[in-house]
Amino acid sequence: MGLNATGDSRSETLRERRFWQDRPTLISGATGLVGGWVVKQLLDLGADVVCLVRDWVPQSELVRSQGIEQVKIVRGDIQDQALLERAMGEYEIDTVIHLAAQTIVAIANRNPISTFEANIAGTWSILEACRHSPTVKQIVLASSDKAYGEAQQLPYDEETPLIGRHPYDVSKSCADLIAQAYAKTYDLPVAITRCGNFYGGGDLNWNRIVPGTIRAVLRGDRPIIRSDGEYIRDYFYVEDGAAAYILLAEELAHNRDLRGQAFNFSTETQVTVLELVEQILTLMGSDLKPDIRGEASNEIRYQYLSAAKAKKMLNWHPLFSIHEGLERTIDWYKIFLGVAG
Repeated sequence: MGLNATGDSRSETLRERRFWQDRPTLISGATGLVGGWVVKQLLDLGADVVCLVRDWVPQSELVRSQGIEQVKIVRGDIQDQALLERAMGEYEIDTVIHLAAQTIVAIANRNPISTFEANIAGTWSILEACRHSPTVKQIVLASSDKAYGEAQQLPYDEETPLIGRHPYDVSKSCADLIAQAYAKTYDLPVAITRCGNFYGGGDLNWNRIVPGTIRAVLRGDRPIIRSDGEYIRDYFYVEDGAAAYILLAEELAHNRDLRGQAFNFSTETQVTVLELVEQILTLMGSDLKPDIRGEASNEIRYQYLSAAKAKKMLNWHPLFSIHEGLERTIDWYKIFLGVAG
């Protein structure tokens, strides 16, 4: 698989496979965008994967790729601490990758309580379950660049204060700080990821700009941009993200000093929403013009990350450019929507 872009790929693959072979690993949020690809990569590495699944999503990548037939399934909610402790104990979980969350900003603005319950209470529930589970040796927790809130200086680095102000941003700031508290107070072996806007095959939230644009073009419709198109974001390809989570879990197992630390993962390429849509249109050979509506509210205007710390401490590098990631994503949706060819 090659989680780094450096070194001998064969020796790296052997090292990774030895680490993950038969390792009992719990993934929360396995039917989500990132979760499906994390499971796929872990299965390729030979891990013994256990997935916490709340809602049944037949179209998810976990189900469509038939990965679900190769994993153990625990049905339940991330806030059910007793369930989590049972699963960790019975399956002798060694590694936890916590991805479960309500991830849509617009939904968070409409439904803040359910977002806080999933993202904040869900975080302390899984960390408390890990604290009571003696077999758990490393935990990777997904935060977000949104945890930083709106900063005066960009790019964000890991020392930028966490000052989320809108519901989704606050939920990620809180979850991030809770993870740091468990590491500091209880020496829990948890490290934190802060990534930009994920995109890739398997994203079934059509209100997001990448899948929504691709589906619109395939249908011959103008893609909709809810904002004025000038919002700047880090867009991070999902297979890169999955590889980063897996690499951080490996490094956490070998280095106690990583406990409680956060890492930004980014291609360090700043793109406006309009530029991203135009890239997709070009790659798809479309002359459609986007429908720019200027309706977005309670969203941060400029966000992008420095990944210098991850590159230095983890020897991490992205494997895909935005161009390559978009090409792979478009191909995935052509097959998914039945217009391959």
